[in-house]
Amino acid sequence: MMSRNPSAGLDNTLFQLKFTSKQINKQAQKAAKEEKQEANKLKKALNESEEIARLYASNSVRKRNERLQLLKLASRVDSVASRVQTAVTMRQVSGSMAQVCRGMDKALQSMNLQQITMIMDKFEQQFEDLDTSVNVYEDMGANSDAVVIDNDRVDELMNKVADENGLELKQSAALQDVADVPATAEAASEEKELKLAQRLKALRG
Repeated sequence: MMSRNPSAGLDNTLFQLKFTSKQINKQAQKAAKEEKQEANKLKKALNESEEIARLYASNSVRKRNERLQLLKLASRVDSVASRVQTAVTMRQVSGSMAQVCRGMDKALQSMNLQQITMIMDKFEQQFEDLDTSVNVYEDMGANSDAVVIDNDRVDELMNKVADENGLELKQSAALQDVADVPATAEAASEEKELKLAQRLKALRG
């Protein structure tokens, strides 16, 4: 049976949202640390085995992608928390929104990233008339826990680390193909993506 006051009990949801955002950001920091660790392993492996070095490079790229996805999801959670607060303040909480909140509490407590992403999708539908900027994240959905490794980026990272340390790699065909790729391309793309997420977060208060 629905409560006469749909906004009742949403304080706990707001707390869970803020707590979840902090936890996701911690996971992103952990991924960043592991990304650096794998890059350091790559540096050492370059003198030993190109095959092992490629494995570490692949792991580092995977952690980088994971970190970006976590930062995007944390930004979405922050956005939803802000909109819930606004809806409660303006007494615009609908019955359907209250139902989504119940499902959200369970997902947030489990820290299941895929479930959290699905709940964010449902909640954003409740606010389409208030905020349409979430379309930037429309592709976050089902791919939240599936990270595809780009072999070109792996080769690029291996070459970058080798150049920084004055090392020479065995000139395989794959490495020659990416020899002229600017080492800063990935960093520039990553920085642009992070700045966009930060600007959206700032706009949402």
